[in-house]
Amino acid sequence: MAATSSGSGGKSGFGRAVGVSAAVAGGLVLLTAAGAAYAMARVARTVITPVRRRPQREVVRGVDSAGGTITLRDTPDAAMPGRFGLWFGSETGYAKLGGLLERSDGVVVRELERIEFGDLRPGRARISGYYYLDPEELGLPVASVEIGTDLGAAPAWVFPAPDDAGSDRWVIQVHGWGASRQEGLRAVRTFHDAGYTCLLASYRNDGDAPESADRRYGLGGTEWRDIDAAIRYAAEQGARSIVLMGWSMGGAVVLQTVTRSENLGLVTGLVLESPVIDWIDTLEYQANLLRLPDPIARGAIRLIEANWSGPITGLGAPIDLRSMDFVARAADLSLPMLVLHSEDDGFVPDTGSRALAKARSDIVTFVPFTVALHTKLWNYDEAKWTTAIREWLESAQGLQGNAAGASS
Repeated sequence: MAATSSGSGGKSGFGRAVGVSAAVAGGLVLLTAAGAAYAMARVARTVITPVRRRPQREVVRGVDSAGGTITLRDTPDAAMPGRFGLWFGSETGYAKLGGLLERSDGVVVRELERIEFGDLRPGRARISGYYYLDPEELGLPVASVEIGTDLGAAPAWVFPAPDDAGSDRWVIQVHGWGASRQEGLRAVRTFHDAGYTCLLASYRNDGDAPESADRRYGLGGTEWRDIDAAIRYAAEQGARSIVLMGWSMGGAVVLQTVTRSENLGLVTGLVLESPVIDWIDTLEYQANLLRLPDPIARGAIRLIEANWSGPITGLGAPIDLRSMDFVARAADLSLPMLVLHSEDDGFVPDTGSRALAKARSDIVTFVPFTVALHTKLWNYDEAKWTTAIREWLESAQGLQGNAAGASS
């Protein structure tokens, strides 16, 4: 959620934001009915309101720049093997962390690969799954473009396919809740090496693309229009086979796109990473994780769905959360799909991904992880993540042919 970051770490940025609301709710619900109503409204607004800055819940205990190490308080994020980004100094500094070197006595020692900017010292910090911040870091040709949407021009990055691969196979990356185009930079090399042009899209209210009138997330129900525009852009640039990849809430956006767009003739497959398959299941999971009283959670969901609640939630139109249950709507899906999800996600339960894979074993390839948390599967095990996508692309040899047949 990516909700978002889709950053995650036991809890994503979204989970932590809801956690603040839960703390308020836990106290108010014990006091008055009015307090309960306030708590429902606050939780509902938190779910649909874009967040620009997330809490820094990690603690840097020590920095050894000469030795290339950093010591952090032991948390699920800090102790996970792999490589990550680290925001510090109230988001004014950024560093790249490498492998886990030591774990003992409530602290972990990791490799400090590089301080990109800022003064890294003991204090609060936030571990990020992004790793790359700038497209130029990948060392590949890249262009900044604008995609025309019904709200205006939405910026995007386009990494052309290798010269010997042509440019007719594209992947469109769709980021998650509270995230940005940077989230998809981790995936570019994998698709580029497979011969794909990579388009990293922005969508309404994400801080890059134009805002909607209500400045609220539609949880996929409105954002899909901007991905639909990205599909049209790719087609205009010569795409003949398009894969959509969604991270966290981006998965919900992708699923809305393929069930609502009229421009799917070239879309040949989906890759979903830590996806929201069912919003109600996800919200109830978060509520239970945060020990939010059931009436508050159910009330918040009703507010998001109600026609009359706009003045309370700020939504320009209600969100039909039940139409976003793609386990129940499994029959509406037809495209080959790769789903990657960790069982310890901590934000989006993997139950929806597993249930969808079971219901549509004919089209869904499910690759489980165990300790990769939310949207950090690449960070935790880049080799497994990359191999899963590469092998899925190779096995789906009929994708391009299917697209050509559908568009002819």
